[in-house]
Amino acid sequence: FLVRLKEGDDIVLPGAFIPAAERFNLMTRIDRKVIELAFEYLNRTGLGHESTGTFFINLSGSSFNEPELFLYISQLAERYKLIPERICFEITETSAIANLSATQSFINSAKSRGFKFALDDFGAGMSSFSYLKALPVDYLKIDGGFVRNLLDDPIDLSIVDACNRIGHSAGLKTVAEFVENDEVKAHLVELGLDYAQGYGIAKPRPLE
Repeated sequence: FLVRLKEGDDIVLPGAFIPAAERFNLMTRIDRKVIELAFEYLNRTGLGHESTGTFFINLSGSSFNEPELFLYISQLAERYKLIPERICFEITETSAIANLSATQSFINSAKSRGFKFALDDFGAGMSSFSYLKALPVDYLKIDGGFVRNLLDDPIDLSIVDACNRIGHSAGLKTVAEFVENDEVKAHLVELGLDYAQGYGIAKPRPLE
């Protein structure tokens, strides 16, 4: 699930409004609304009641400092009778390190109910490998900045390969971001990545 802002007939991308939302401490409210809309959609379509498929939802760092968020998510999932194992919350290294203990506590509580977690933009931060060991996630999403140019840049290719191997060594499923064409996708298959996302797989589209 991706969030967009609709202004008249125009669609505003997150990079244009998320910084302002962070500045005015609105991210927790946005997270709650996205979770509510996503859960309602999964219930209405029946997708959240099926035993296959995983649905990813981004969480901002500020939400980990909200003590009632886990209770809110649990109650909402129970109301809609969703299967928690089908829902994966994405966190970034940057958001996690802002309050590592709170993030770890939130993840452990949510995982005890069956929810999954993904470490997003892996490889972009200086301390990615340290936090991979500290955070009990299920998926490793390799930063698209390395993926998009791996056919032309041997260093990017080596980084993607290394991240994939490390993820598998940790027992995680790996996801390549920013996969924009069949050539990159084919190369990722050769490297053994588990999943891919990007315009080369499918473009974002409205739920309705």
